[in-house]
Amino acid sequence: MTNTRGASTEWPGKRLGLPESGPRSVGRLGRRMLALAIDWGIAILLSVAFFHYDAGATLAIFALEQSLFLLTVNGSIGHLIVGLRVVPIAGGYLGLWRPLARTVLLCLVIPAVIWDRDQRGMHDRLVGTVLVRR
Repeated sequence: MTNTRGASTEWPGKRLGLPESGPRSVGRLGRRMLALAIDWGIAILLSVAFFHYDAGATLAIFALEQSLFLLTVNGSIGHLIVGLRVVPIAGGYLGLWRPLARTVLLCLVIPAVIWDRDQRGMHDRLVGTVLVRR
């Protein structure tokens, strides 16, 4: 949609009933990338400390961290540091399957780099979640 001046009145998350800014608005690219860098950095540090850096171990640590923190506090360490959390579109509890399926899809990379108009990666769309500001 556009207003009378031709400017768009749409924002990421509007179709999902989310506000344009503030709490529960869609997490923007900068925060998402910073959260990912923090999580990946933690996984690398742990891989170096315990496995003398092994790519497979790094990915496994990253996946474990994502899954455990999503299951318990609705966000990874990086998400929490930058003020984001993962919530189901329908509301309520994430449950067990969403964090696990989302993590597998995130580790495959391709679903995470394909986004829709609401800035949701396919890994979020497929499991019915959205990354929002806290």
